[in-house]
Amino acid sequence: MSMKFSHLHVHTQFSLLDGAASIQNLYKKISDHGNMFGAFEFVAEAYKHKGQDGKPIVKPVVGCEFYITETRHQKTFTKDQRDKRHHQILLAKNETGYRNLVKLTSLGFIEGMYGKYPRIDKELILKYHEGLIATTCCLGASVPQAILKKGEEEGENEFKWWLNVFQDDYYVELQRHGMAEQDKVNEVLVKLAKKYNVKIIASNDSHYVEQDDFNAHDILLCINTGEKITTPALRDFADDDVHVKDKRFAFPNDQFYFKTTREMSIVFSDLPEAIDNTNEIVDKVDLLNLTRDILLPNFPVEKRFEIHTEEEIIGKYTVTAESKNQWEYLKHITYEGAEKRYIDLTDEIKERIEFELFTIKMMGFAGYFLIVSDFIKAGRDKGVFIGPGRGSAAGSVVAYCIGITNIDPIKYNLLFERFLNPDRKSMPDIDTDFDDEGRQKVIDYVVEKYGKNQVAQIITYGTMAAKMSIKDVARVMDLPLPESNALAKLVPDRPGIELKRVLHAPLKTKDGEKSL
Repeated sequence: MSMKFSHLHVHTQFSLLDGAASIQNLYKKISDHGNMFGAFEFVAEAYKHKGQDGKPIVKPVVGCEFYITETRHQKTFTKDQRDKRHHQILLAKNETGYRNLVKLTSLGFIEGMYGKYPRIDKELILKYHEGLIATTCCLGASVPQAILKKGEEEGENEFKWWLNVFQDDYYVELQRHGMAEQDKVNEVLVKLAKKYNVKIIASNDSHYVEQDDFNAHDILLCINTGEKITTPALRDFADDDVHVKDKRFAFPNDQFYFKTTREMSIVFSDLPEAIDNTNEIVDKVDLLNLTRDILLPNFPVEKRFEIHTEEEIIGKYTVTAESKNQWEYLKHITYEGAEKRYIDLTDEIKERIEFELFTIKMMGFAGYFLIVSDFIKAGRDKGVFIGPGRGSAAGSVVAYCIGITNIDPIKYNLLFERFLNPDRKSMPDIDTDFDDEGRQKVIDYVVEKYGKNQVAQIITYGTMAAKMSIKDVARVMDLPLPESNALAKLVPDRPGIELKRVLHAPLKTKDGEKSL
């Protein structure tokens, strides 16, 4: 009978400039360093591969490998007292665990950020450990580091702290990458597992998909650290922030790839239960679906517009009483604005306004229009330069009347349906441009009005485009700049454009010599 094995320690490309595995190629498990940027895409990818029961063929287990420090609030260090961080894997067992993961990662960035590391501490672990599964993690974690640097007794004390917090949801994680220090730690961890009756799981710290990707991953690390491939490597994986003169950080060997069940079974042939125990964790984990209904901050309206107390069904949409009251106010300010925008409020304009207002009411987006209109007005009152409006939102007469845009859709024959229609599944998209200096004033206004817990900024990822990737790799490989530029120029500016080779006939120079 063959053992089943589930990977529970895998890094994707969202471990920025560290992981080299795309989610599309690898979606069994994420435990990205310090963040959960890829969690939504990861779970969504899993749901694209469903079985006959409609559930994902491979259950997504969402987790994060955190940076743990003594206190997340300390931001200044001496040369002798540098920031000591340890790694710690936490996996979401259920919805509560997922929310706590989100809380921990957020606080890591908000309260614990130091340099490039979002850090948390044991104080936060004690507060937000419910619904989470923890392991002894990798060589860079607190228990292995205590064993290596302080001895077995200190390692056991650290082990007991984590076991006391997580109890049955704490596991001894063994990794075997052919490293002497790892073997030494594993020997002690097996003893602790037996002494405290804690189950052992096997894992492979995966940072790339195939074994052959080792060299490409090594180059990626050089790009991350600004080093060259020719610089001698310090292959000390116990600490990812080791700085030694004339040495660069690198992985010890090529064993940090996504191994097959057969490969893992061979590596742990003496501990077959460590392979099978991974499935106990998977069985504990509830199937998460991270899609959420749209939640907007409540936009308060004056008492005289609070005339609805019951929800209403319009077509396939359920409109809440709160949304209907907001719509009454939106209708009021729309006609106020229309009288200012249009000298002659014709029947054609009124019909267009009523059509748009009905669609907005039906889809429950009155509050959205009011929120955007409000912070644009606040920005103008604060002297912020604001653009006239871009994209499909310029096709809305309502947006024009309440000051969101400054382009008359009727004059330019712009369609509202491109912006909002009942068949649209996503939120309407209003592109608003603020000048660089005034932008923060608007953000501060929104945070102050609705509260920090109601406002978030959207992150944008910078991907490594082909030309820049070639130049980065060329620098790491110490390739001369002219050759690097020549290679980059071979890549078309727009994908799908076929490059045509231009052949020049030999030319004769004045002295009779030929040149190309």
